[in-house]
Amino acid sequence: MADSLTITDNRTGKSYDLPITDGTIKANDLKQIKAGPDDLGLASYDPGFLNTAATRSAITYIDGDKGILEYRGYPIEQLAEKSTYLETAWLLLNGELPTEQQLVDWENDIETHTIVHENLKRLMEGFRYDAHPMGMLISSVAALSTFYPEAKQIRDPAIRLRQIHRLIAKVPTLAAFCYRHSLGLPYNYPRNELGYTENFLAMLFRMTESRFDPDPVLARALDILFILHADHEQNCSTAAMRAIGSSDVDPYSAYAGAAAALYGPLHGGANEAVLRMLESIGDVKNVPGFIERVKNREVLLMGFGHRVYKNYDPRATIIKRTADQVFEVTGRNPLLEIALELEKIALNDEYFVKRKLYPNVDFYSGLIYQSMGLPVSMFPVMFAIPRTAGWLAQWQEMLEDPEQKIARPKQIFTGHARRDYPAERK
Repeated sequence: MADSLTITDNRTGKSYDLPITDGTIKANDLKQIKAGPDDLGLASYDPGFLNTAATRSAITYIDGDKGILEYRGYPIEQLAEKSTYLETAWLLLNGELPTEQQLVDWENDIETHTIVHENLKRLMEGFRYDAHPMGMLISSVAALSTFYPEAKQIRDPAIRLRQIHRLIAKVPTLAAFCYRHSLGLPYNYPRNELGYTENFLAMLFRMTESRFDPDPVLARALDILFILHADHEQNCSTAAMRAIGSSDVDPYSAYAGAAAALYGPLHGGANEAVLRMLESIGDVKNVPGFIERVKNREVLLMGFGHRVYKNYDPRATIIKRTADQVFEVTGRNPLLEIALELEKIALNDEYFVKRKLYPNVDFYSGLIYQSMGLPVSMFPVMFAIPRTAGWLAQWQEMLEDPEQKIARPKQIFTGHARRDYPAERK
């Protein structure tokens, strides 16, 4: 067999031919490799799933070495320039761009579901005054499952689509409520005559004005950021969405688990870490000294490098350009000069070039959110809102994949061998 891997087990001298498909072998094919009759068969050991494909997916393509990111075949650069978040959400979920009428109907479907039940609002009002917005969002989305018990019927396409509409529509409303709660301000209700990001900005920032119209430059910048964050293949939170969803739980519960994974500082909190780093540097003149400390491994360089990308993160280029447009409206973020100098030195320093440490999507996104007036506690929430479409697309694809089963990884047991309970103990 040409497309196969021949493995010789030196324990037994036996050889096995394992088929290679799409650059992979099936893990279950390893089970036939046994050292004896009581052997359960060979398994692979891969902490963190560094080199394990757990699914087939047609949603997002990444080539980390070449710096390529595509949604359903469309380059992220083109989508950021020409598309909107809601159009991109349709694309992720359906595989093709919508027709003009499909997009109008889709936007209307989302608008129909932006309001949340008053009981849910009262639940959110019960959180402490200093509750973290992300913790509030996770809890409130999980609570949505109790408001829509039909969501458990995940095999019914029509019911499933209704929950998709609800989640994409309601998450920005809940996120805005979380933000207002953290400031002790009354919650603003949605205004459905506004676009998706305009509506969200109005819910965030309207004070006593009878009408609040967000700056179109900021609304478009947020739309671009949402497109860039809509999906990113099989990352930690997406894997959580799929694993939890594999139990056939409702999408609200699965979403809450995915959002909890995103809450971690190694995932959704990375742009906050960038801001902390820039603040600690304090001044442009301190950048060279900071770079030396990074080389000496005294401190970490945040916002550079990526587990997938070994080239310039394509999203970082777009965000940098978007940041310039935002700063023309909000004023130049004082940390920007430090960031620019840090990027300039790092990109020309052999230490970083050799290690392929390029700016990633988190390097400039925090600066944009901060310039819009958002506190760092809202940063993971701003990540979760656009990722809603990607999580739901991945969840739906998983449900429709006949090869998928409930997630159940193997383990290598390292505990005690069987032993008897001591007779002297009572």
